[in-house]
Amino acid sequence: MAARGHVQDPNDRRLRPIYDYLDNGNNKMAIQQADKLLKKHKDLHCAKVLKAIGLQRTGKQDEAYTLAQEVAALEPTDDNSLQALTILYREMHRPELVTKLYEAAVKKVPNSEEYHSHLFMAYARVGEYKKMQQAGMALYKIVPKNPYYFWSVMSLIMQSISAQDENLSKTMFLPLAERMVEKMVKEDKIEAEAEVELYYMILERLEKYKEALDVVRGKLGEKLTSELQSRENKCMAMYKKLCRWPECNALSRRLLLKNSDDWQFYITYFDSVFQLIDESWTPPSEEEHSLEGEVHYTVEQAVKFIEERITEESKSSRPLRGPYLAKLELIRRLRYRGCNDEYKLGDPEELMFQYFRKFGDKPCCFTDLKVFVDLLPSSQYTKFISQLLEVIPLSATAESEIALPADIKALQQHLCVVQLSRLLGIYHAMDKKQKLTVVRELMLRYRHGLEFGKSCLKTELQFSDYYCLLAVHLLLDLWLEGEESAVWQCLTLLEEGLSHSPSNAQFKLLLIRIYCRLGAFEPVAELYSSLDAKHIQHDTIGYLLTRYAESLGHYAAASQSCNFALRFFHSNQKDTSEYIIQAYKYGAFEKIPEFIAFRNRLNSSLHFAQVRTERMLLDLLLEANISTSLEESIKSMSLSPEEDDIPWKDLRDNRDLTVLFNWDPKDRDISEEHRKLSLEEETMWLRIRSLTLRLVSGLPTLSHTIQPKNSEKTAENGVSSKIDTIRSLLQQLEAAVDSGKKFLEQKIQYPVLGPPPTRMAGFFSNGSCQCQTSLFYLVSDIYELDTNGLEDSAEIQERIGNSFKSLVDRLTDLFNKCKGDLIEVRDGTLKTHPNLLENLVFFVETISIALWVSSYCDSVLRPFKSNLQKKKKKKKESSVAMPPVFTHFLDYVTELQTLTSNVIDHIKGLEIILTALKLEDLSLKDTLLLQEEKKFTKTVQGKVQSSYHHSVQEIGELLKKRLDTIKKLKI
Repeated sequence: MAARGHVQDPNDRRLRPIYDYLDNGNNKMAIQQADKLLKKHKDLHCAKVLKAIGLQRTGKQDEAYTLAQEVAALEPTDDNSLQALTILYREMHRPELVTKLYEAAVKKVPNSEEYHSHLFMAYARVGEYKKMQQAGMALYKIVPKNPYYFWSVMSLIMQSISAQDENLSKTMFLPLAERMVEKMVKEDKIEAEAEVELYYMILERLEKYKEALDVVRGKLGEKLTSELQSRENKCMAMYKKLCRWPECNALSRRLLLKNSDDWQFYITYFDSVFQLIDESWTPPSEEEHSLEGEVHYTVEQAVKFIEERITEESKSSRPLRGPYLAKLELIRRLRYRGCNDEYKLGDPEELMFQYFRKFGDKPCCFTDLKVFVDLLPSSQYTKFISQLLEVIPLSATAESEIALPADIKALQQHLCVVQLSRLLGIYHAMDKKQKLTVVRELMLRYRHGLEFGKSCLKTELQFSDYYCLLAVHLLLDLWLEGEESAVWQCLTLLEEGLSHSPSNAQFKLLLIRIYCRLGAFEPVAELYSSLDAKHIQHDTIGYLLTRYAESLGHYAAASQSCNFALRFFHSNQKDTSEYIIQAYKYGAFEKIPEFIAFRNRLNSSLHFAQVRTERMLLDLLLEANISTSLEESIKSMSLSPEEDDIPWKDLRDNRDLTVLFNWDPKDRDISEEHRKLSLEEETMWLRIRSLTLRLVSGLPTLSHTIQPKNSEKTAENGVSSKIDTIRSLLQQLEAAVDSGKKFLEQKIQYPVLGPPPTRMAGFFSNGSCQCQTSLFYLVSDIYELDTNGLEDSAEIQERIGNSFKSLVDRLTDLFNKCKGDLIEVRDGTLKTHPNLLENLVFFVETISIALWVSSYCDSVLRPFKSNLQKKKKKKKESSVAMPPVFTHFLDYVTELQTLTSNVIDHIKGLEIILTALKLEDLSLKDTLLLQEEKKFTKTVQGKVQSSYHHSVQEIGELLKKRLDTIKKLKI
């Protein structure tokens, strides 16, 4: 009898093999098994849905959708069918269908807690906040549990966040949420910390800071226990909002007495002290200073307090950096305010020296002191560095000409000094010979330091890696000063460093930047892949890859890198919904607005818009040869010239421009101005690319109709509105181009490791811009000819003929700017010309647009010629005068064909030169090249040569396809 306690549903047993096949990825077998089962059990709805999942995964989306809708129409209420349909709709990216499914289930089984909670989560996935609020309350009525009630409250907050009208948010949604929570407070039903957090969030959004403070300080605040100092942090935030500086000061002072290493409280302490000084605050004579205890309101008290923290620290078993840095921070603030009290704290140079003696062997010592170097007078920089070097235990050896550290601690101390030397501009002031001497010394120290890291795992970084990085930075300085061999040595040293420290992301990032600057993309794809970028990094550092892939002629890699980035952005929508659902389940309400903001930030990402636009242009370039395939490609992308889905006003620059370590002084580093200008440039270039894409997508919409069109008919059939759209887009493109040219007149120079410039300068200077714009104007003229007919269009025909001639001339000029050696050897040093590669890529793009426009011309002229031939037959005349436009077009196509053939021949020549180029015997003219570096130099040069060869091959292959299509263009 005991064995019969749980009777398994026989359907579960029948469905198990299908589930197994689906789990193992054997979708075809899953479909067959489902078919077998459905023959015996026609009403087994779940089997139908599982079959639909199999069909969806084998690419038969339409069949899968039809089957799913058959089952959904029956409004199933069994768990198996509902869960299977939910999985299917998620895979179809149709979460809105899940809501309909559970709405029907809830109507049929109104008291099911499970179905009601599934319905709530389904609404959460699609962001239906009002329905979430109603579903939450319905659930609470069936099962009066606190979490369900607060789901409803949180949904009100979400309605307030998403409301377009801020007034509505503060007068309706938030007050209602507040009343709902107050009801639970009065009834003493608040149980969990999450519920108190939610109450605090509502009051904060309503700007009821006093009430929020009372909640945190009161009985409810006792529930805030999950995070360390959660109550104190919330109190501090409210005191700041209420400008209650005495309480701010007293609370931060009290917290620093507990933990004198917490930097955030030092900042609050100093902020509050100076606010009280500015307000001339004095403590009350009889009462306590404040709610939080004693208040410090003078510089003397602050100085004494910091000195006491340092005294206390000296008794601590673990050295604390906070008090020492707080002293420097106080000096900096006093100096900024022009106070004469800083002398009371000591000399900043001496304090930094003492700090170095205490913490110099910690990797964080440099970043700690970096903030305060502006306290030193520039005349003291060299003396300060010498002073630091004197206390480092370095010992000379018989093998080496320089004194080297005997252990890791000494190495870390020396590294800190070298980094500070770079930051203070000491290396920048050196001449070429001195810089090369420093590079040699740094590399000696780097190789010596490898001795300490022999036991390191491959995933660990070598202790001396920074020496190598700093040497590369010095060589980059020399390269910018015109020393061509320096850039090759940069690559050599980085490849050597990477061989010893394969997980060093900085080596990889620097290699990526330098290879791209040299025009070699092939090694970059592998380096980026080995970085193993995760999640948000595809947005923050993805630009390093996508900026160069296509522009350097690596079309396949460009397509792959765009797909990779887009996969992340598209999954963001689905993933964020899941995070929100988990936050509801576990009561992490304060995280929900953060997840929504995160999703919006990614949807408005500049990089997302760029990748999407470039990917579509690239797809058209690779797939669309003639007008029919262009039309199919545009249709499959759902492109429309009228629609602009880029959120121009809300574009967010999420690029991490400081991902590469930098030790440059402030005047040479990336400034806020650089960021602003880079965003402006990127947005202008994106606008030009987006308008180009929309203009291309408008070509197939201008379909030819045989009879000449009159104004009434065009208004009827809507074609006139299509040409109006094209003309409007063309005006916008002209305006965007003008803005771009004005921007480039500023001749902005970004730091070498700052934001990479866009392709805009090359687009204007090589003539691609003028060619592409002329092609779109030609479309307008051809359309006019199509509308007016051949009889009364002598002027238009002449204009079109001139346009054809002008286009061929411009394309020839563009080709001339592609001529030259991609890699040349000068005085034993390699020199690359990536601009020639970029010009070739622009040529391919321009010739493709010319082909699409020519295809449209062909579709317009062909019917005219056909009609003329019919007339000729009717009149039985041996010669009917052919309008000049036909001759113009045929001459244009012939010249286009000749030009493309010439470019292909030029590319074949480049391939032969690149194959014949022997780099084995090449050595850098610098005597700096050591024996162990030679193998890395050979590797680097080989990679660059191979990458250029690959680029030229891909460009050549694409041009051959274009030539084949041009040959077919005969009226």
